[in-house]
Amino acid sequence: MTSNQHEMTKDLSRIRHVALDMDGTIYLGNTLFPYTHAFLQQLRDLGITYSFLTNNPSRSINDYLLKLHKMGIEATKEEIYNTTVATIDYLKTHLPGVRRLFLLGTPSMISQFEEAGFESTADSPADRPDAVVAAFDMTLTYARLCRAAWWISQGLPYVATNPDRVCPTNEQTVLVDCGSICQCLEHATGRRPDITLGKPDPNMLLGILHQRHLQPDQIAMVGDRIYTDIEMARRAGALGVLVLSGETTLEVAEAAPHRPDLILPSVKELGERLAEAHKQS
Repeated sequence: MTSNQHEMTKDLSRIRHVALDMDGTIYLGNTLFPYTHAFLQQLRDLGITYSFLTNNPSRSINDYLLKLHKMGIEATKEEIYNTTVATIDYLKTHLPGVRRLFLLGTPSMISQFEEAGFESTADSPADRPDAVVAAFDMTLTYARLCRAAWWISQGLPYVATNPDRVCPTNEQTVLVDCGSICQCLEHATGRRPDITLGKPDPNMLLGILHQRHLQPDQIAMVGDRIYTDIEMARRAGALGVLVLSGETTLEVAEAAPHRPDLILPSVKELGERLAEAHKQS
């Protein structure tokens, strides 16, 4: 075993929790990877807890629970973190006077904001919001895009749920994500979001560390994207594991300015590495 391999085995032997990106990591689109169930069982057998993190705010937590249930994965609300939750927490903490929102988001996402006590404003110049929230909106219409640009141009607080340019899919299309919608709004208004939440912002990961009383070197962040998953791990001081089952190719990963701590074909190989490391510890 080389010194690098020995150090990585030591790093993996310390892992007590695995934070899992969802799309591109445990499933692609609506298709569960064939090794996911066995990997999750392997974590349970090793006594390693896990949670699911996603930058995709298009589904509410309840909808994500239902989606996972249909795939045979049972999870609790406390085990799922999405950028809708992160945005709600940010607004309540940093903009406590904000209640009326112009939301570029799906009905599922909007329902989660409303359940948290926010009001969704209409596409009307007479219905002035307190702030604008841009998200991954698969129901986006041109009129609502223009209305969002108008309120942004008026100087209202402007928050983006996530920076992703595209959403992974196994369909023959490109799913334009929040980062690209915000680029359009910036081109039209000259304004970037005041803050962009979700990965790589480390707050979701730091929340898990606090909730579970863990140190950064005891958690692995696993995902398929350098600029969100792996960058968040770096900012939080966690182990960053890139899987090549989604967006990122090996060539892109090796050329990245901040390389992942570990690059693997999929979570299947991560399970094997964790089992070996814990056996040797």
